[in-house]
Amino acid sequence: MSEQIYVGVDVGGTTIKVGICDAEGNLLHTYEGPTETSKGTPAILQNIAKYARLIVEESSYDWDQVGGVGVGIAGFLDIPTGYVKFSANLNIVDTDLKGYLEQELQKTIKINNDANVAALGEAWAGAGRGVPNCVCYTLGTGVGGGIIIDGKIVEGFASMAGELGHISIVPDLEAIQCGCGKLGCLETVSSATGIIRMAKDAVERSDRTSLAQVDNIMAKDVIDAAKAGDEVAARIVSRAAFYLGKSLAMMAVVLNPQYFIIGGGVSKAGDFLFDQIREVFDKYTQDAAKEGVHIVPATLGNNAGVVGAAGLILRG
Repeated sequence: MSEQIYVGVDVGGTTIKVGICDAEGNLLHTYEGPTETSKGTPAILQNIAKYARLIVEESSYDWDQVGGVGVGIAGFLDIPTGYVKFSANLNIVDTDLKGYLEQELQKTIKINNDANVAALGEAWAGAGRGVPNCVCYTLGTGVGGGIIIDGKIVEGFASMAGELGHISIVPDLEAIQCGCGKLGCLETVSSATGIIRMAKDAVERSDRTSLAQVDNIMAKDVIDAAKAGDEVAARIVSRAAFYLGKSLAMMAVVLNPQYFIIGGGVSKAGDFLFDQIREVFDKYTQDAAKEGVHIVPATLGNNAGVVGAAGLILRG
């Protein structure tokens, strides 16, 4: 029997990224094409199917070798049925994505939330390879998350498990309203958006900081200023690390994962950020819950989504 391969599709608002993986999670081939959201839901669905076939045609493999196609997509999903209830960045509403792709591709189809899929990618073939229990954070515009227990994604009964960015962790007197409508979410302080907000607030208060000279403050500017000794920037990064570390401590006594894997643009701050997270985690976590636990950076970068989507067929 010829080698089986697995196709993973990461559906973004601008680009659909597709990858082929083998049974060990090794990424063999990638392809990207435009999402074409402006053309509506039918065009997006057609592109997903088209790119899934195209990547196999471009490779040295045959369609008969495809063991299934997994899809990662942002939005509110009914994961068991593969139904997209609502995806804001794609403007997809009440769509049977799984049913459509099964008809078009004649393969096993699985879909899941994009954050869950990225977490599965890291757990299957990235920083958590070979580790069955991982909790993954993605520090980007928001704080995404995914929980992998015994090698499987934890979804919860309403597919809402792993929404780590919406852990209410900031005390009420310090809390601001999150985009989700609630107060004090982790996302308000530990995301790139949160870091930028805190920096702009400091500038508006006329705090003495080099960030006042930056026209369009980005999270990287804040981190670079902190590394260079700017005390205001350093406090902002420390606050982001503090609440992130406390959230890890909470997860440690609830799930007791062996690895916490942290990715996304903010994680590129490296040891400057990770050392502070580890210090907070060590302070607030019971000894038995932190023994043998590792806090590590993600390794797959932008490929985590396609690898994890392919992994849905074997481990979803």
